[in-house]
Amino acid sequence: MSEFEFTTVHEVFGRATERWPDNGAVCATPMPGRAYHPDGVEFSYARAWPRIEALRRRYAAAGYGHGHRVALLLEQRPEFFLHFLALNSLGCGIVPINPDYRHDEMLYQMDHSEADLAVVIESRLEDLLRVAADRRKPLPVVPFDTLPDDLPNPGPAPRDGPAGIESECSLLYTSGTTGRPKGCILSNGYYINAGRWYLSMGGRLNFGEGERILNPLPFFHMNAQAVCATALFLSGGCLIAPDRFHPGRWWADVVATRASAIHYLGVVPPLLMNQPETPEEKQHQLRFGVGAGIEPELHGAFEERFGFPLVEVWGMTETGRMIADCHEPRRIDSRAFGIPEPGLEARVVDDDDNDVASGGEGELLVRHTAAEPRKWFFAGYLKNEEETEAAWRGGWFHTGDTVRQGDDGMLYFVDRKKNIIRRSGENIAAAEIEACLQAHPGVAQVAVIGAPDEIRDEEVLACIVAMPDAADDDGQARALFDWCFERLAYYKAPGWLLFVDSLPTTGTQKVQKAQIFPDEEDPRQSPNIHDFRDLKKRQR
Repeated sequence: MSEFEFTTVHEVFGRATERWPDNGAVCATPMPGRAYHPDGVEFSYARAWPRIEALRRRYAAAGYGHGHRVALLLEQRPEFFLHFLALNSLGCGIVPINPDYRHDEMLYQMDHSEADLAVVIESRLEDLLRVAADRRKPLPVVPFDTLPDDLPNPGPAPRDGPAGIESECSLLYTSGTTGRPKGCILSNGYYINAGRWYLSMGGRLNFGEGERILNPLPFFHMNAQAVCATALFLSGGCLIAPDRFHPGRWWADVVATRASAIHYLGVVPPLLMNQPETPEEKQHQLRFGVGAGIEPELHGAFEERFGFPLVEVWGMTETGRMIADCHEPRRIDSRAFGIPEPGLEARVVDDDDNDVASGGEGELLVRHTAAEPRKWFFAGYLKNEEETEAAWRGGWFHTGDTVRQGDDGMLYFVDRKKNIIRRSGENIAAAEIEACLQAHPGVAQVAVIGAPDEIRDEEVLACIVAMPDAADDDGQARALFDWCFERLAYYKAPGWLLFVDSLPTTGTQKVQKAQIFPDEEDPRQSPNIHDFRDLKKRQR
């Protein structure tokens, strides 16, 4: 017997339709000139439900059922959820496609997932048809808004039995920095537990019925599509989705859509702080924001200016659940992200998986409990049992994040383990230098990586995107070096600094550091590189 009253996300939505028929369920913000809903649109539960059921009947009649996979390339259209929930009711898993993907990336995803069908927007039909032509097995491709009456049959018969709590809900691809993305298999139980977990966190996350959350994260990401949306469906709330984050429109959208909360990434607060004051930023009804990555230097100033708390959280596609610094007194002057709650146990370990002392830095490991370590985590990496088991070695999921834990149990983010720069025996967190540089008014975006150094093993290299009105010359480079040198230990200041026009990012605005420079390029040889290694001396 399931511990949940529901066995599918479709059932969750159906119950919400009965209880809160007139509440908004999914909303698109207005955006003049956009290819879809330029004036904005909102689907109430009652408006969405018959459309979901009509799609369910359409897919079922064509033979889609338990165990099939359908790829969706619908960008941020609210209709994404209509198709998702219709397919979910039948036991079909969805494979959301990142709309920024190029041909080879989509071909890998369609090959690896063995999707039985691709449902796409009109403007990307030709792109997917070219992918289908290159795929090893047939891939039917159809437009989402005019599904043909004779939908192509998926071929293999569906598995016996109805969709259940363990059935695959989605296959989400993680954005790794090396190798191909891994497909995370996520079940209905994962989704429902993630939603319930979010609703129960308490403190400044005082979730109520009918919340309206503006979430700029993409639907191919677990945050918006799994955790946030399911929590809202469980509580009669509305997911408000812009096509992407627009700093200049943000407050107007918040006010126009009557948002009561927001989600954010680290890039959002500094960009909003850099915007001129507007009347809307004082007219909103926001009670909290949820996200990760705000720099401690900006946290207090943001809350003072805009009048609501930003709650820092930690989570991963593989875990579903979050750890949150949501109870007062919050540690907004640090990188604190909370104390683990029952149902998500945590350890901090060294490279040999031995516990580190309180206050020491190490890798964060998590599990549900000793008896059921993997309960409601991801079900595994598709076709990659070796990586799945490696991640779960010793009965704990290895997150790859470097953290430290205080005596009171509070966890503090240090960096991704792979983003630690080792210079002359010192371990340097790239995130710490990025935070320092990001606080400079002349810096729009920054990525810090380790550059090879023949003497010191690695040296700190800072790649800077300057603000539009800021210089990117020798004088500014020296000013940025001095800024870091005055605020950080001498060895942490950039030994190399390079101004760049842009940084490669994922759909969730995470910088893809492995793609900043081609494999064969040595950034130290750039004619525009600034070398400050001789200035990195201990201060007496």
